[in-house]
Amino acid sequence: MNLDDAPVVKVEGLTIYRGNYTAVRDVSFELLPGTDTAIIGPNGSGKSTLVQGILDLIPRSGGKIEIFGRQIQNLGRMRRLIGYIPQNFIFDRSFPISVSELVALGWNKGKTKRFWQHKNKEKQEAIASSLKRVGAYHLRTQAIGTLSGGELKRVLLAYCLVSNRRLLVLDEAFAGLDVSGEADFYSLLHSLKSEQGWTVLQVSHDIDMVDRHCDRVLCLNQTILCSGEPQTILSPQNLLATYGPAFSRYQHHH
Repeated sequence: MNLDDAPVVKVEGLTIYRGNYTAVRDVSFELLPGTDTAIIGPNGSGKSTLVQGILDLIPRSGGKIEIFGRQIQNLGRMRRLIGYIPQNFIFDRSFPISVSELVALGWNKGKTKRFWQHKNKEKQEAIASSLKRVGAYHLRTQAIGTLSGGELKRVLLAYCLVSNRRLLVLDEAFAGLDVSGEADFYSLLHSLKSEQGWTVLQVSHDIDMVDRHCDRVLCLNQTILCSGEPQTILSPQNLLATYGPAFSRYQHHH
């Protein structure tokens, strides 16, 4: 198989316990390069646990995870190729860090004494370019504690954009945005995925947006109930099986 066609993420038999509760059970799937895959399911179905387990942020009870062809615990510096936006970005809003300084933390290219000046210029240009691309350049000097929810999401996306990434993982990154803001953010993400060649794995609650923008859907309720292209998977029967009788709550009506 050509390396460009090899799975970016490969999950086999992943099982994760939360105390005595089985949060994720025997989950297996692959992410192919350049695809956008959404994980959907009701509250408490294990979506965030699955994402955190894949990124090795919480211990797993069984199964194997490979990213970029390496087992997750052996990624080393290749972790720099992963961008992650959590559902809740918790921080002290009084902490004195500006938008530009936060985005700069996403810069992961090494510096040497010989090339320090060149690298610093390259870094500053990358910060400005990423903020402009997400429509947040005007916020560059603001303290992050002053940002609205929508502004902060764009800045976090710039953080992921400032250096080369191959995999972007979003855990309900659109939570807290109004319908208009969510639609704008989805469109921006879709454009950036095409431009950057990102492979995207996202947890989402918005069935309509998933249908419009994603290539593949995983329906999760502890285990994967079904998976495939949105046009096939997002049928009333599958949504009912995934969410139960209340599945209509998870749809926006534009």
